[in-house]
Amino acid sequence: MSTSLTTQLIHHAYRAPAGFDAVAPGVYKASTVFFGNVDELRHREWRDKSGYTYGLHGTPTTFTLEERIATLEGGHHCVLVPSGLAAVALVDMAFLRQGDELLVPDNAYGPNKAFAEAELKAWGITTRYYDAMDPADLAAQLTDVTRLVWLEAPGSITLEFPDVPALVEVVKAANLRRAGEGGKGARAILTALDNTWGAGIAFKAFDLGVDMSMQALTKYPSGGADVLMGSVVTRNPQLHQALLMTHMRVGHGVAGNDAELVLRGLPSIELRYHAQDATARALATWMQTRPEVAQVLHPALPGSPGHEVWLRDARAAACLFSVVFKAHIPQQRIDGFCDALKLFRLGWSWAGPISLCAPYDVPAIRQRAWPHQGGLVRFAVGLEAVADLQADLAQALSIMSAP
Repeated sequence: MSTSLTTQLIHHAYRAPAGFDAVAPGVYKASTVFFGNVDELRHREWRDKSGYTYGLHGTPTTFTLEERIATLEGGHHCVLVPSGLAAVALVDMAFLRQGDELLVPDNAYGPNKAFAEAELKAWGITTRYYDAMDPADLAAQLTDVTRLVWLEAPGSITLEFPDVPALVEVVKAANLRRAGEGGKGARAILTALDNTWGAGIAFKAFDLGVDMSMQALTKYPSGGADVLMGSVVTRNPQLHQALLMTHMRVGHGVAGNDAELVLRGLPSIELRYHAQDATARALATWMQTRPEVAQVLHPALPGSPGHEVWLRDARAAACLFSVVFKAHIPQQRIDGFCDALKLFRLGWSWAGPISLCAPYDVPAIRQRAWPHQGGLVRFAVGLEAVADLQADLAQALSIMSAP
């Protein structure tokens, strides 16, 4: 061994004994991964998780998280990416080609639509929007070049709960017709569900028939509002391999410390989901009684769009609800209401420990008509006491209603 202290420290011979086991999985951080010999370098495989080749392609930490997210979703294969939006983009890039068509719900997550309208359009991919609450509208929108249909349950911001099995059946029927007309070589239409709201807790995506399920792990799996990550899960090994290869080519990777944070959040996800569900339902029900409110949108509330389907397909509801104020209340007063809240902070995202709110101009982000005239505020319930949150809403409403 060299007499150089630097070389001795870098190439130190000591290796900690194997067999250490603890509650938290180990955190492995690497770009370079060592090989024992040239044969290993040439033949080691990462795509089936049998070995490690480079940090971008997986470490024990990220492989562990992928397997746990697959279990959470009821799937068999998982790919991790740096954000929820990156998960959406990965699906689009893996399966869409120039000349293809994408169908997206009109009430989908806004950045999903923005990616399609900018990047996909520049690549020669067409995007059209369908009414997620009307399977017949989806059927009418499908064409010979449709390749991918995004689903979202419930819709972003306005929380309509669609009949996902009915929408999937529309796609399956179109695939049968396509196979009959074009033979076995015809490209099937794929379905991908944004399951961030359901989180693997409210319902199992694959029980509803979808091909792929993505989540923003930023939300419930993390739970701390301190990490960005996304996932795409499937039961189909061919789809998984296509996702993996695109993942490799675009250079997606997640850091070991970020994976550690999501692994730390997973053991409490079910407890947090149900706790925030209970608080959100209590506050949404109370808000229905307020004279300033025209409608509260929450899938578990009777009268909210898709409530009957939610009763049939779901076992729980997430932390979100939206309030449509009466049409005579000007936006300036609604904005003042949001500013007056003390426990509900203004900010994006949800499922963290702190409650959030944000006003939205729904007509400005929809292709189709919005049936309400009043302004909308979306609330994301955190882990605070329900009585404290209700008192906060009450004091802000009193300020909004003051002469």
